[in-house]
Amino acid sequence: RKRDGLRDGWFVFDSSLVFMMVMETWVMNVVMFAVGDAGSGGGMGNASILRMARLLRLSRMARMVRLFRAMPELLILIKGMVAAGRSVFF
Repeated sequence: RKRDGLRDGWFVFDSSLVFMMVMETWVMNVVMFAVGDAGSGGGMGNASILRMARLLRLSRMARMVRLFRAMPELLILIKGMVAAGRSVFF
């Protein structure tokens, strides 16, 4: 069921980051352009907090590292797929 996705903490976290990025990128630029302060960026000082929140996504990489340590065969398969992909695309 689709509603069960809202119970997953990582899904909610990623969704909130995407929402904040859209607000920062599109909505705030349109508002700043409408106000007439688009060039100076004076009102965008607090937007750096949103950029710092993006760094939290790197914590998800720790989950992959745990998975690779638990199943080293998975890492061998991924390395093989990367090698095969290089020979196909390059």
